[in-house]
Amino acid sequence: AVKGPDFPTGGIICGINGIRSAYETGKGSIKIQAVVFTEGLDDNDKGEKKNPRLIVKELPYQVNKANLVEDIARLVQDKKILEITNLRDESDRKGMRIVIELKKDSNVDVVLNNLYQHTKMRIFFGINLVAIDQGRPKTLNLKEIIKCFLDHRKDVVEKRIRYDLRKAKERAHILEGLKIALSNIDEVVQIIKKSKNVSMAHSKLKSRFGLSDIQAQAILDMKLQRLTSLETEKILEEYLELIKRIAYLEDILQNEKKLMLIIKEELL
Repeated sequence: AVKGPDFPTGGIICGINGIRSAYETGKGSIKIQAVVFTEGLDDNDKGEKKNPRLIVKELPYQVNKANLVEDIARLVQDKKILEITNLRDESDRKGMRIVIELKKDSNVDVVLNNLYQHTKMRIFFGINLVAIDQGRPKTLNLKEIIKCFLDHRKDVVEKRIRYDLRKAKERAHILEGLKIALSNIDEVVQIIKKSKNVSMAHSKLKSRFGLSDIQAQAILDMKLQRLTSLETEKILEEYLELIKRIAYLEDILQNEKKLMLIIKEELL
């Protein structure tokens, strides 16, 4: 089942027709009302009736608490709701708490319905599901929006994987050149020593070992202290890991199910 909207300020959505319309057509109107509890409906220890209280704990989306309190106070002042005897805001860090005290014999349901009718404790919230589809704003239903989102995520993840693949191949290409150099280290050192300048050494390395410009430059940039058996082992380990990584990334790009699985895992 698809859940309804989860508004940051809470509130209760009344009925499902508005949500259904919004999800099926992209447009709809939903009724949201405040979450209200009652207190003081029981008799006290002496068998006397207490003053009932309405406690507002959550408000509909975009309803301002201070303005709501003013609206209720104005209704009392204008004598449109006669049962309210006191009104105060006891909200704190723990949450919202607007206290509406009533006369002892008040009909709580009637008062609450009047508040819903004359204040923003009940509102109608319009839903218009507009998204950018192929560069243009368009009203979409829920299924279409989900498809657009997944298409976007697929595009983002695919581009990221292609970028990672390109970087991995570039690094592997350099390591292949370093492997050749380390396997022929004495000859490489002699070529560099006998060359009049860097440009000549670069050219000779390329022609002698069939290296690319990038590979030859990487060899020339390598410091002598790195030319050890331990460093050779590290380069080989990195190269083998990159080969596995490249195969893994290429497999994802060739298998849409694996690509969608990554998208799913990133959403959870």
